[in-house]
Amino acid sequence: MNPVPALISLVFAPLLIASTAPAQEGATVTVMVTDLRNSKGVVRACMTADETTFPRCRGVPGAYGAMAQAREGSVTFTFSGVKPGHYAIALLHDENSNGKADRALGMMPKEGFGFSRDAKVRMGPPRFSDAAIDIGAQDRKLTIRMRYML
Repeated sequence: MNPVPALISLVFAPLLIASTAPAQEGATVTVMVTDLRNSKGVVRACMTADETTFPRCRGVPGAYGAMAQAREGSVTFTFSGVKPGHYAIALLHDENSNGKADRALGMMPKEGFGFSRDAKVRMGPPRFSDAAIDIGAQDRKLTIRMRYML
């Protein structure tokens, strides 16, 4: 049995729609997403401190979610009221706005993806520790490069 399809699917399944934590006192995290190949669809982002569910965010307490219309080149997300902690961010360029990550032959991602710290994707999503960033009381700005396999 080839583990590649199952592992790659883990990268994208969680990015459909993440829950959004209510705004509260805390840092503002601004994320610029670069290298978008076109303006089709939307870009979905999730930020979570739960390393056991990363890169999944949907239904995860305390996870932050955002969505923006795609623009060739770059888009920016802002997460407000972020409590201090250790977080990782996952992105999906949902080019056809169907709410899921499409794959070719059930394995290769057809749409773009990205992770905080530009964590590498090998035979599946990166480990939380490879994508994790520390958020304190101060506002933070990050840049994440969108990547495409096809």
